[in-house]
Amino acid sequence: MTGFGRAEGSCSNTGWTWEIRAVNGKGLDVRLKLPNGMERLEPLARKLCTAKLSRGNIQVSLTARSTKGGAVPTVNDAALQQVLNHLVEIERDSAVQLSTGAQILGLRGVMELAEPKMSDEESAALEQDVLAGLTVALDALNDHRGNEGSALGEVLLGHLTTVEKLTALAEADPARSSEAIAEKLQAQLTQLGELAAGIDRDRLYQEVALMVTKADIREELDRLAAHTIAARELISMGSPIGRKLEFLAQEFNRESNTLCSKSNSVSLTEIGLELKVVIDQFREQILNVE
Repeated sequence: MTGFGRAEGSCSNTGWTWEIRAVNGKGLDVRLKLPNGMERLEPLARKLCTAKLSRGNIQVSLTARSTKGGAVPTVNDAALQQVLNHLVEIERDSAVQLSTGAQILGLRGVMELAEPKMSDEESAALEQDVLAGLTVALDALNDHRGNEGSALGEVLLGHLTTVEKLTALAEADPARSSEAIAEKLQAQLTQLGELAAGIDRDRLYQEVALMVTKADIREELDRLAAHTIAARELISMGSPIGRKLEFLAQEFNRESNTLCSKSNSVSLTEIGLELKVVIDQFREQILNVE
């Protein structure tokens, strides 16, 4: 199910922002993008995500910025000492003009821009605040997905209502009766004319009984009704139900296929095909369910 969640705040002179984007997925795939220096938060952040989410492709990104005004110039003492040692040798052995302090500081690696260092207490407080913010962003994502899920639930219930109506039509179809099957067989025999005159009546009744048995869709109708009840109960429970609904959709499809294969009339075949259409629509929407 798609959704978006965001949270921001600041702690220990550092501002932070979480952004989470979710799209449909059969399982749960969480991808984290953390700024340099905060990679150690990944295991805890991933644990929070898996506790709050059960399905979807999830993109989670954290940005951080200093609220002290950015990085400050810092002298790399080790690099400066090495440069000075080389300058002493160069100026002693050659007639070159002495280097100024500004020139030395301008050499790469001598002067660096660095973020102000935090104490251990400040770092721990920042991590705790950032992880609390991730919980807020995840809750916002779930609220967004929940609103979409409510609308999607109505769509799924509409498909189930259509399945119920088509099941009732198949139940009431007159072509299911043994009388209709016998009449159809008698009409076929009449078309054969003299060839059918020698057919034994007992054998005819046996064939009718066999055709009635093969054409009986009572079991399929009962299972369609049971699956519809189960699907409605799942939808009323709320997430996570996506995988269970996928299984029911497969069962719906199996029963509709069997109904079509057992059909002995155009009307039943049409009902079976309509069932397949609405079940396919049901299956497509289930991909959006967590």
